[in-house]
Amino acid sequence: MTAFRKWLFAGLLVLVPLIITLWVLDWVVTTLDSTLQVLPWDWHPDVLLGMHIPGLGVVFALVVVLSIGALASNIIGNRLVSWWHSLLHRIPVVRSIYSGVKQISDTLFSEKGNAFRKALLVQWPHPGMWSIGFLTGAPDGGVLHHLRQRPGIEADEEFVSVFVPTTPNPTGGYFVMVRRRDCVELAMSVDEALTYIVSMGVIAPGGARNAAPRPHTP
Repeated sequence: MTAFRKWLFAGLLVLVPLIITLWVLDWVVTTLDSTLQVLPWDWHPDVLLGMHIPGLGVVFALVVVLSIGALASNIIGNRLVSWWHSLLHRIPVVRSIYSGVKQISDTLFSEKGNAFRKALLVQWPHPGMWSIGFLTGAPDGGVLHHLRQRPGIEADEEFVSVFVPTTPNPTGGYFVMVRRRDCVELAMSVDEALTYIVSMGVIAPGGARNAAPRPHTP
Protein backbone atom coordinates (compact mmCIF):
# COMPACT_ATOMS: atom_id res chain seq x y z
CA MET A 1 0.00 0.00 0.00
CA THR A 2 2.90 2.34 0.76
CA ALA A 3 4.39 1.73 -2.69
CA PHE A 4 0.95 2.27 -4.29
CA ARG A 5 0.53 5.68 -2.62
CA LYS A 6 4.09 6.64 -3.51
CA TRP A 7 3.56 5.79 -7.19
CA LEU A 8 0.15 7.49 -7.20
CA PHE A 9 1.44 10.79 -5.86
CA ALA A 10 4.54 10.63 -8.06
CA GLY A 11 2.30 10.17 -11.10
CA LEU A 12 0.05 13.04 -10.05
CA LEU A 13 3.04 15.33 -9.55
CA VAL A 14 4.06 14.63 -13.14
CA LEU A 15 0.65 14.65 -14.82
CA VAL A 16 -1.29 17.42 -13.03
CA PRO A 17 1.03 20.31 -13.99
CA LEU A 18 1.27 18.95 -17.55
CA ILE A 19 -2.50 18.57 -17.93
CA ILE A 20 -3.22 22.04 -16.50
CA THR A 21 -0.56 23.59 -18.75
CA LEU A 22 -2.00 21.89 -21.84
CA TRP A 23 -5.53 22.91 -20.84
CA VAL A 24 -4.50 26.57 -20.46
CA LEU A 25 -2.66 26.52 -23.79
CA ASP A 26 -5.67 24.91 -25.49
CA TRP A 27 -7.95 27.59 -24.04
CA VAL A 28 -5.64 30.40 -25.18
CA VAL A 29 -5.27 28.99 -28.69
CA THR A 30 -9.02 28.33 -29.03
CA THR A 31 -9.88 31.82 -27.79
CA LEU A 32 -7.42 33.54 -30.12
CA ASP A 33 -8.51 31.38 -33.06
CA SER A 34 -11.97 32.91 -32.66
CA THR A 35 -10.47 36.30 -33.60
CA LEU A 36 -10.32 35.02 -37.18
CA GLN A 37 -14.09 35.45 -37.32
CA VAL A 38 -13.57 39.19 -37.92
CA LEU A 39 -12.10 38.38 -41.35
CA PRO A 40 -14.34 38.08 -44.42
CA TRP A 41 -15.31 34.47 -45.10
CA ASP A 42 -13.25 34.31 -48.30
CA TRP A 43 -10.14 35.30 -46.33
CA HIS A 44 -10.49 32.62 -43.66
CA PRO A 45 -7.45 30.32 -43.52
CA ASP A 46 -9.80 27.32 -43.48
CA VAL A 47 -11.18 28.43 -46.86
CA LEU A 48 -7.85 29.46 -48.40
CA LEU A 49 -5.92 26.40 -47.20
CA GLY A 50 -8.77 23.93 -47.34
CA MET A 51 -7.99 22.72 -43.82
CA HIS A 52 -8.08 23.94 -40.23
CA ILE A 53 -4.72 24.71 -38.64
CA PRO A 54 -4.95 25.42 -34.89
CA GLY A 55 -2.95 28.42 -33.74
CA LEU A 56 -3.36 30.67 -36.78
CA GLY A 57 -5.53 32.90 -34.61
CA VAL A 58 -2.53 33.42 -32.31
CA VAL A 59 -0.46 34.62 -35.26
CA PHE A 60 -3.30 36.84 -36.46
CA ALA A 61 -3.81 38.38 -33.00
CA LEU A 62 -0.06 38.99 -32.67
CA VAL A 63 0.07 40.70 -36.08
CA VAL A 64 -2.89 42.91 -35.14
CA VAL A 65 -1.35 43.91 -31.80
CA LEU A 66 2.04 44.66 -33.38
CA SER A 67 0.41 46.65 -36.18
CA ILE A 68 -1.61 48.75 -33.76
CA GLY A 69 1.49 49.26 -31.62
CA ALA A 70 3.53 50.38 -34.64
CA LEU A 71 0.74 52.74 -35.70
CA ALA A 72 0.35 54.21 -32.22
CA SER A 73 4.11 54.81 -31.97
CA ASN A 74 4.28 57.35 -34.79
CA ILE A 75 3.01 60.93 -34.82
CA ILE A 76 -0.10 60.32 -36.95
CA GLY A 77 -1.09 57.20 -35.02
CA ASN A 78 -0.54 59.00 -31.72
CA ARG A 79 -2.97 61.71 -32.80
CA LEU A 80 -5.54 59.10 -33.81
CA VAL A 81 -5.20 57.36 -30.45
CA SER A 82 -5.59 60.70 -28.63
CA TRP A 83 -8.71 61.44 -30.68
CA TRP A 84 -10.09 57.98 -29.86
CA HIS A 85 -9.42 58.45 -26.14
CA SER A 86 -11.08 61.86 -26.22
CA LEU A 87 -14.14 60.41 -27.94
CA LEU A 88 -14.56 57.60 -25.40
CA HIS A 89 -14.19 60.03 -22.51
CA ARG A 90 -17.26 61.91 -23.79
CA ILE A 91 -19.57 58.88 -23.65
CA PRO A 92 -21.37 58.39 -20.30
CA VAL A 93 -20.86 55.02 -18.57
CA VAL A 94 -18.24 54.04 -21.19
CA ARG A 95 -16.08 56.89 -19.89
CA SER A 96 -16.00 55.48 -16.35
CA ILE A 97 -15.20 51.92 -17.43
CA TYR A 98 -12.64 52.90 -20.05
CA SER A 99 -10.79 55.33 -17.77
CA GLY A 100 -10.37 52.73 -15.02
CA VAL A 101 -9.28 49.97 -17.37
CA LYS A 102 -6.84 52.28 -19.17
CA GLN A 103 -5.19 53.38 -15.93
CA ILE A 104 -4.64 49.75 -14.96
CA SER A 105 -3.31 48.78 -18.40
CA ASP A 106 -1.00 51.80 -18.48
CA THR A 107 0.44 50.71 -15.14
CA LEU A 108 0.87 47.06 -16.13
CA PHE A 109 2.04 47.32 -19.73
CA SER A 110 3.76 50.67 -20.03
CA GLU A 111 7.55 50.57 -20.25
CA LYS A 112 7.59 53.14 -17.46
CA GLY A 113 5.00 51.32 -15.39
CA ASN A 114 5.94 50.32 -11.84
CA ALA A 115 3.24 47.87 -10.84
CA PHE A 116 4.49 45.26 -8.41
CA ARG A 117 7.77 47.02 -7.75
CA LYS A 118 8.95 44.87 -4.85
CA ALA A 119 7.89 41.88 -2.76
CA LEU A 120 7.08 42.82 0.82
CA LEU A 121 6.18 41.08 4.05
CA VAL A 122 3.20 42.75 5.76
CA GLN A 123 1.11 41.91 8.81
CA TRP A 124 -2.20 40.98 7.24
CA PRO A 125 -5.06 40.40 7.96
CA HIS A 126 -4.18 41.24 11.57
CA PRO A 127 -1.04 41.94 13.63
CA GLY A 128 1.02 38.82 14.19
CA MET A 129 -0.10 37.16 10.95
CA TRP A 130 2.24 37.78 8.02
CA SER A 131 1.45 37.77 4.30
CA ILE A 132 3.42 38.44 1.15
CA GLY A 133 2.36 41.55 -0.74
CA PHE A 134 3.62 43.72 -3.58
CA LEU A 135 4.53 47.37 -3.42
CA THR A 136 2.37 49.30 -5.91
CA GLY A 137 2.97 52.90 -4.88
CA ALA A 138 2.30 55.34 -2.06
CA PRO A 139 -0.87 57.21 -1.04
CA ASP A 140 -0.84 60.98 -1.23
CA GLY A 141 -3.18 63.94 -1.14
CA GLY A 142 -6.32 63.62 0.93
CA VAL A 143 -5.84 59.89 1.53
CA LEU A 144 -2.43 60.44 3.12
CA HIS A 145 -3.80 63.34 5.15
CA HIS A 146 -6.60 61.19 6.61
CA LEU A 147 -4.20 58.33 7.35
CA ARG A 148 -1.97 60.66 9.32
CA GLN A 149 -4.97 61.85 11.35
CA ARG A 150 -5.54 58.38 12.83
CA PRO A 151 -4.78 57.96 16.57
CA GLY A 152 -1.21 56.95 17.27
CA ILE A 153 0.04 58.04 13.83
CA GLU A 154 2.76 60.68 13.59
CA ALA A 155 2.18 63.78 11.49
CA ASP A 156 5.01 62.89 9.09
CA GLU A 157 4.36 59.13 9.00
CA GLU A 158 5.07 57.52 5.62
CA PHE A 159 2.67 54.99 4.10
CA VAL A 160 2.92 52.61 1.16
CA SER A 161 0.27 51.00 -1.05
CA VAL A 162 0.42 47.22 -1.06
CA PHE A 163 -1.46 44.56 -3.03
CA VAL A 164 -1.88 41.35 -1.04
CA PRO A 165 -2.82 38.52 -3.45
CA THR A 166 -4.81 35.43 -2.60
CA THR A 167 -3.51 31.91 -3.09
CA PRO A 168 -3.39 29.87 -5.28
CA ASN A 169 -5.05 32.44 -7.59
CA PRO A 170 -3.02 35.67 -7.30
CA THR A 171 -5.30 37.59 -9.68
CA GLY A 172 -7.55 38.37 -6.71
CA GLY A 173 -6.53 39.97 -3.47
CA TYR A 174 -6.68 43.04 -1.27
CA PHE A 175 -5.39 46.58 -1.63
CA VAL A 176 -4.12 47.92 1.68
CA MET A 177 -2.20 50.96 2.86
CA VAL A 178 0.27 50.36 5.66
CA ARG A 179 3.01 52.27 7.41
CA ARG A 180 6.34 51.99 5.64
CA ARG A 181 8.13 51.02 8.84
CA ASP A 182 5.72 48.10 9.31
CA CYS A 183 6.79 46.51 6.00
CA VAL A 184 9.76 44.26 5.39
CA GLU A 185 11.30 44.09 1.93
CA LEU A 186 12.00 40.48 0.94
CA ALA A 187 15.21 39.37 -0.74
CA MET A 188 13.30 37.78 -3.62
CA SER A 189 12.10 38.97 -7.00
CA VAL A 190 8.46 39.59 -7.81
CA ASP A 191 8.41 36.44 -9.98
CA GLU A 192 9.81 34.35 -7.14
CA ALA A 193 7.24 35.76 -4.73
CA LEU A 194 4.40 34.98 -7.17
CA THR A 195 5.67 31.41 -7.51
CA TYR A 196 5.76 31.12 -3.73
CA ILE A 197 2.16 32.36 -3.47
CA VAL A 198 0.78 30.20 -6.30
CA SER A 199 2.42 27.08 -4.82
CA MET A 200 0.85 27.91 -1.42
CA GLY A 201 4.31 28.00 0.14
CA VAL A 202 5.43 24.65 -1.24
CA ILE A 203 8.07 26.16 -3.54
CA ALA A 204 10.25 28.39 -1.38
CA PRO A 205 12.41 30.55 -3.64
CA GLY A 206 16.10 30.96 -2.97
CA GLY A 207 16.26 28.70 0.08
CA ALA A 208 18.41 30.19 2.84
CA ARG A 209 19.06 33.29 0.76
CA ASN A 210 15.61 34.61 1.61
CA ALA A 211 15.62 33.62 5.28
CA ALA A 212 16.86 37.02 6.48
CA PRO A 213 14.72 39.86 5.09
CA ARG A 214 16.15 43.34 4.91
CA PRO A 215 14.49 46.63 6.00
CA HIS A 216 12.05 48.03 3.45
CA THR A 217 13.51 50.80 1.26
CA PRO A 218 11.10 51.61 -1.57
